[in-house]
Amino acid sequence: MLALLAQSPAAFITVSLLMGLLIGSFLNVVIYRLPLMMETRWRSDCCELLEVEQEKPEATLNLATPNSHCPVCKTAIKPWQNIPVLSYLLLRGKCGSCATKISPRYPFLELVAGVMTVALAWFFDLSPALFGAALLTWALIALTMIDIDHQLLLDD
Repeated sequence: MLALLAQSPAAFITVSLLMGLLIGSFLNVVIYRLPLMMETRWRSDCCELLEVEQEKPEATLNLATPNSHCPVCKTAIKPWQNIPVLSYLLLRGKCGSCATKISPRYPFLELVAGVMTVALAWFFDLSPALFGAALLTWALIALTMIDIDHQLLLDD
């Protein structure tokens, strides 16, 4: 597979775009859930420190569970409704179940991750530096959006 990607620039760029779109979709999950997970942990630590009984959370929240669902109707998102960018366009930016509008931020971040991954693939070719640069870029995308939403990163 790596030999094919090294010999065919078109295949390499296409695979890079698809990988970037998929990672962008996962980054949307990270950007939404990681601050919630941190807040839950902080509340737990504070309750423990203050020796106060803690309320039990509704459900376990981590990067893997629960599965993606509509925040309004709580209907689980089907696999075909979770294809980066394409599903957003096919569903016309609405939930497939209750027609609630979905923020264009989700496909935008998927596209940003995809385009940035292609730019890195173009610049670094198939090399170990590409993997390091891609990981750093994806982390910076997630950190930037978390900071925009919650301002958790230090200013200095």
